[in-house]
Amino acid sequence: MPNSPFLSEGILSHQQRITRQPITALFEANPNRFAEFSTRCGELLLDYSKNHIDEAALAELIGLAEQCRLTDKINAMFSGQPINNTEQRAVLHTALRNGGYHLDADTADNINQTRERMLLLADKLQATELLGCTGKPIDTVVNIGVGGSDLGPAMAVDALKKYYAGHTRFLFVSNIDPVHISRTLEHCNPETTLFVVCSKTFTTLETLANANAARHWFLEKTGRHDAIKHHFLAVSTNLEAAAEFGIPQENIFPMWDWVGGRYSLWSAIGLSIALAIGRDHFESFLAGARAMDEHFNSMPLRQNMPVILALLGIWHTDYFAAQSQALICYDQNLALFPAYLQQLDMESNGKSVTRDGDTVDYPTGAILWGGVGTNTQHSFHQLLHQGTHFIPVDFIVGVQSTDPVADQQTSLYSNCLAQSQALMMGRTLADLEAEMLAQGKTAAEARFLAKHRFVPGNRPSNTLVYPLLTPYVLGQLIALYEHKIFTQSVVWDINAFDQWGVELGKQLSKKITASLKEPGKAATEDGSTKGLIDYFQKYR
Repeated sequence: MPNSPFLSEGILSHQQRITRQPITALFEANPNRFAEFSTRCGELLLDYSKNHIDEAALAELIGLAEQCRLTDKINAMFSGQPINNTEQRAVLHTALRNGGYHLDADTADNINQTRERMLLLADKLQATELLGCTGKPIDTVVNIGVGGSDLGPAMAVDALKKYYAGHTRFLFVSNIDPVHISRTLEHCNPETTLFVVCSKTFTTLETLANANAARHWFLEKTGRHDAIKHHFLAVSTNLEAAAEFGIPQENIFPMWDWVGGRYSLWSAIGLSIALAIGRDHFESFLAGARAMDEHFNSMPLRQNMPVILALLGIWHTDYFAAQSQALICYDQNLALFPAYLQQLDMESNGKSVTRDGDTVDYPTGAILWGGVGTNTQHSFHQLLHQGTHFIPVDFIVGVQSTDPVADQQTSLYSNCLAQSQALMMGRTLADLEAEMLAQGKTAAEARFLAKHRFVPGNRPSNTLVYPLLTPYVLGQLIALYEHKIFTQSVVWDINAFDQWGVELGKQLSKKITASLKEPGKAATEDGSTKGLIDYFQKYR
């Protein structure tokens, strides 16, 4: 058990008390449990009744959030205070969603002007008026980025494919592995392809390497330097570097230092989203996120969806010793959502020092992993049901399908509910032995087989349900998890908006690259790295 003053002995006593009874007993004791342990934001429903939680334990958790002055911290974020204290920056990705935040006039104008530029470009694409250098309409958009400049846009464009406003193809390149850019370019026509180079600093190694490869391919195919302005756009805070790359200023969309990369799909980093779904759907996407912002900023903590999700995560991580959290989306549209949330969560809360720089003595940031639909039932659900790890699960499912076929959506929905029910209820040895005996097994055989078929149950899950995945609902879901992560960072007293841990590898890779190119420089490396460099030199 952690010793942090932010973590309450009172909560620990509730954890010890409540685990003496199964979750099913909580339902037996309270016929209104579902109504009391679920909450809504518009039509989005969170059912968290299948958790080891009751009113007394939840009240203690909410008391913890109040002790950490969560409401004040929420107000500080929305009012533009520099809550990213290691970089002395405000955190205003929420302002990109048209919220009523305290912005200076210039910032508000810049946001609105940039968004309108994005939407005007989307209007031209939908009207087939966005033309390449030979006068042919653009039919392929290649987003070049990495991390937040790739995961968010790629996820949203894939999730909202049903809402594409035209017939343009959208491709995403992120990996510095040359296979990624090479295989993407195989499917592109230089006369009709638009490249969107997304890099906040315009110095990101992977992005610049792929952008340079795309420019080289384009020039090799067309021989026209003057045509770059028709086929390359940039999204960056570094306007000078983008211009040096050859992208004219009118093709550069600005960002701001108060937008973290993993929170940036609401900004011009989301240009590919706007191009794919068009003006009206993109504005609906922003509106869904804004609705969740308003919910988070105004609802009492007891009915506040991001706060409830966050406190349950802290409950599981710090009091039940859960090391990971599974996210299972019973919606093929959300196939990339777990990968997107991995970065959003683990890059934000994968921290081991407090905001004041003290070493934490309690777990922070669960390992997030997952998958999509019934595929996961045939892969890792075995571990969830009968494994030795305690792994809470978030299920996400829609009532309707964007692409209905016969009655398959009913089967999908029932599978989702069945998995959450099975995690909670399990299967007893006595029940299994009786079943085996009824099938004609001997008593010894029945006992043996029952042990292998035993499912302990009593494993927690949340279920998020919506009528249909729309741009509005996707906006809600993303903002929900953004605010959940922020809430947890407040209680854990860590900064969710920096990511210094990723810098060391970047620095070392530059040094190793020099050693790979000039073997003599490898002498200063450790023995393992030098051996691997020698292997590279032998086979290159």
